[in-house]
Amino acid sequence: MNPEPIIATPDTVQRVREAVAAADDRKALELKVLHLQQVSDFTDYFLICSGTSERQVQAIADAVQERLRANRVRPLHVEGYNRGQWVLLDYGDLVVHVFQEEPRRFYALERLWGDAPDVTADFASKRAAASNRE
Repeated sequence: MNPEPIIATPDTVQRVREAVAAADDRKALELKVLHLQQVSDFTDYFLICSGTSERQVQAIADAVQERLRANRVRPLHVEGYNRGQWVLLDYGDLVVHVFQEEPRRFYALERLWGDAPDVTADFASKRAAASNRE
């Protein structure tokens, strides 16, 4: 039996593009976009990225929220903002994870969700793509 093709709505794809651009504008490190639609029933995409400090993690999360809010999209849930170690922004079809580097290595979401296709190249800017290769 062949798996069903990966299909995302144009709105979802645009939300991911906007979130990636906002994170990239705040110099997020190691941007990854995973397409979870075929391996998860709770979201279509994960955007995973890192900041080097609590302040940068919060700035990245703020930028994503501001960019999506400009398009009348608000998160369903936000976790971890005040601690600034791992901020989770849940938009339903997109879940944004902004980590400091140590918690990101510890939780290793990319490994945990290793069955999900890495579609970073479809969304990342040239700067983000270059930082992922380093």
